[in-house]
Amino acid sequence: QVQLVESGGGLVQSGGSLRLSCAASFTRYAVGWFRQAPGKEREFVAAISRTPGIKYYADSMKGRFTISRDNAKNTVYLQMNSLKAEDTGVYYCATYLSGSYYQQGSYDYWGKGTQVTVSS
Repeated sequence: QVQLVESGGGLVQSGGSLRLSCAASFTRYAVGWFRQAPGKEREFVAAISRTPGIKYYADSMKGRFTISRDNAKNTVYLQMNSLKAEDTGVYYCATYLSGSYYQQGSYDYWGKGTQVTVSS
């Protein structure tokens, strides 16, 4: 069973940046990031394929968020810039199984999440 651990969340002011990390033994998996805001459903943020590292983004994150991976470190990163109050939520990483990268049902193993709070 794959275990995923997210880190890097915290409190940041609007316009600021954070880099989230997702650590696990998943060099053979594609990985996605999702987030869940209070009172809302979990939504897709970004994903990166195993090789050659094709990247997928939700439209609202394009240009602000960058997903990357370092297979030597078994880590996937989510660089978040120009953060807005609406980016607040718990961010989860997950391993991709099959289907659409944009749907959470396509992922099997999930981390416990890391809280991101953006103050306006």
